[in-house]
Amino acid sequence: MDYLKFFESTEMEFTAKQLAQVLKGTVEGDPQAKVTSFAKIEHGKPGQLCFYANPKYEKYVYTCKASILLVNNNFQPKEAVTPTLIRVEDAYKSLADLLKYAATQKRTDRRHRGFRSSWFLTSKFGKKVYLGSHSYVGHHASIGDYTKIYENVYVGDNTVVGKHCIIYPGVVIYPGMVIGDNVIIHANAVIGSDGFGNAPLPDGTWEKIEHLGNVIIGDNVEIGAGTTIDRSEMESTIIGKGVKIDNLCQIAHNVQIGENTVMAAQCGIAGSTKIGKNCILAGQVGIAGHLEIADNTTLGAQTGVIGNIKEPGQTLLGSPSIPIRNYLRSYAVFKKQGGQ
Repeated sequence: MDYLKFFESTEMEFTAKQLAQVLKGTVEGDPQAKVTSFAKIEHGKPGQLCFYANPKYEKYVYTCKASILLVNNNFQPKEAVTPTLIRVEDAYKSLADLLKYAATQKRTDRRHRGFRSSWFLTSKFGKKVYLGSHSYVGHHASIGDYTKIYENVYVGDNTVVGKHCIIYPGVVIYPGMVIGDNVIIHANAVIGSDGFGNAPLPDGTWEKIEHLGNVIIGDNVEIGAGTTIDRSEMESTIIGKGVKIDNLCQIAHNVQIGENTVMAAQCGIAGSTKIGKNCILAGQVGIAGHLEIADNTTLGAQTGVIGNIKEPGQTLLGSPSIPIRNYLRSYAVFKKQGGQ
């Protein structure tokens, strides 16, 4: 499923001139450049709006094909830039304002009117679907063949659930999520809640950043009880095929987890981190945001990762994480000094 269609359903269309007026910014380029959706700067295409605020992503400014790019007033490009620039005082804050507006427009599209039924005529069900009592399937949702949805489950509007899935009691799946075939979601998991995004304001308070993205879950994934997977701000949080996630894990917005990676209980992955294929995360692993973890990486219990792991196939322990051989040598010293 093309996740960009999810954003296009907001029916937003702005010119650079209009946005500059709303955001009290200035246009550098074509004032009639139009956008209809949002995207991360590394994925920007014509007709989309991106933003640049973190210097870590400057290289994408020069490859971005988006029609409009929000930047801070003090940004000075080192190379030619394709998008029309809108210069604002705080690009991150301005993006938050735009996302809030688009989210408001989306929420006014339809109001639930107290229907007593747990599904609607616009809902689509495959063969031999089981729908437990007190469960809800929203407008234009699609449920695949032989899927079992147990009691007290919420499936939001425009959500797609594949074939042969099992959704256990108490699961909440927000609108617009995409779930593949043979997926198991255990009790009280939450798929698609807002990520923890807040823009700092000059007075020391924080303004919530609306999240218009979704979560895409591949085939043959299992998600443990009480686990939460946040939707992205603009695009998709992606859980690859064959991923297995234990209970009480937290996957933040914009995270991507590669195929066949496994994750034990109480792991926490911060926003926009990309985890490779066939990785193993033991219990209570914590990974900071905007990092890349190479394929076939193993992280021992309670490992804390604060930097990129570029070499595939490593095993790391400790916080901050270091290769297991170095960790064991260090631990031998600590143990000896501790007198144990």
